[in-house]
Amino acid sequence: MKSGTQWPEGYGRRVLASVDSTLDEAAQVGPGLSGPEWILARVQTKGRGRRGRVWVEPAGNFAATLVMFPDGDPARVALRSFVAALAVLDACIGVAGRSDGFALKWPNDVLLNGGKLAGILLESAGGMLSVGIGVNLASAPSGDEVEARALRPVSLMSETGVSVEPEAFLTFLAVAFAKYEAQFTTQGFEPIRTAWLSHAARLGQVVTARAGNTETTGTFETVDATGNLVLLRGKSRVAIPAADVFF
Repeated sequence: MKSGTQWPEGYGRRVLASVDSTLDEAAQVGPGLSGPEWILARVQTKGRGRRGRVWVEPAGNFAATLVMFPDGDPARVALRSFVAALAVLDACIGVAGRSDGFALKWPNDVLLNGGKLAGILLESAGGMLSVGIGVNLASAPSGDEVEARALRPVSLMSETGVSVEPEAFLTFLAVAFAKYEAQFTTQGFEPIRTAWLSHAARLGQVVTARAGNTETTGTFETVDATGNLVLLRGKSRVAIPAADVFF
């Protein structure tokens, strides 16, 4: 693990012993903040994932939310999911001291050795964006705690043997996020999109995207300029703005 990582300028840091959810905490304290702030909980009792699912949080894992106040329309703000994914990936690589085995799964998961290592959830209201991030640092939930067809959960410890405390991981993450956020703000989405695609899982392979009761299967061709998943089906292309992807 690299040492000497310094906390990024301009970002607040709040570490709490226990909360129901760091996203709920962000909703309560966010309106009173004057700038972006990371909220980390050593224990999170009622974490949540996408579409109202429960995010299981064993002891020693990472649960944090970044509160920020970005400019731009909702579609542009939502592209922070790619910024966050790259930041989590960089933090994991920095902590593990290796890049092999890590990948990004559209729209907002980080994989390690084919299993789900981390998830990201964005919530926005009243000009405030909350970026919730959960990473299995110490342990992963059992397979029967995830939905059918979902990837197996994995942890950084189980797959790499590396142990890191959540507060130390937060520093790696905050530094990486600040770097990509600055790039996004000054250069737009294209360099973020290019970097994300360079780590994309199953690019060029057949995947299935499920939105509600509708499933679309095709070859994962790219992510477009608005963040949509683009699937190639025969000679036609389908752009999907939101879905769960299955391999």
